[in-house]
Amino acid sequence: MRLRLANEAWLSPWEPSAPVPWRERHTPAAYRAMRRAVTRRARAGTSLPFAIWYEGRLAGQVTVDNIVRGGLRSGHLGYWLDAAVAGRGVGSLAVALVCDHAFGPAGLHRLQADIRPENGPSRRLVERLGFRQEAMFRDYLDIDGAWRDHLGYALVTEDAPGGVLARWQARSGPLPGG
Repeated sequence: MRLRLANEAWLSPWEPSAPVPWRERHTPAAYRAMRRAVTRRARAGTSLPFAIWYEGRLAGQVTVDNIVRGGLRSGHLGYWLDAAVAGRGVGSLAVALVCDHAFGPAGLHRLQADIRPENGPSRRLVERLGFRQEAMFRDYLDIDGAWRDHLGYALVTEDAPGGVLARWQARSGPLPGG
């Protein structure tokens, strides 16, 4: 909660607006309610939430949400990262690990990430991991107080036969902090 409040200027241009202002969404009570909702969705198998820890502290989150089983076996990927650790490969590593978990033990076949066209760093992150741009969604989400277009990126298991982490490491070199 404190980390997200400290990163409001960094995160708010990319995250969905809510019926309540940013600060009200990040109170202790709102945080507890969000944690209960995330736990319920995870137990129901419709969400895979992961915290990003870097150098002994919380540095962000990666979530596969809106998971659909059956013939689709798909989920939507979302992530955020503390501005203080951006650009070090931490986000790419975390997303790669979550993709491998989603495609492996979680049994998903497809992950989709919807990103604003203006968000170059986020677009580069998914592109480095092998996601392909598949769509342009006009006025897709209410972000930072207005309806914003998004680019739809997707990755399927066949796109990374040796794993997303292995693909990223082959292109990027050693792991962050290592």
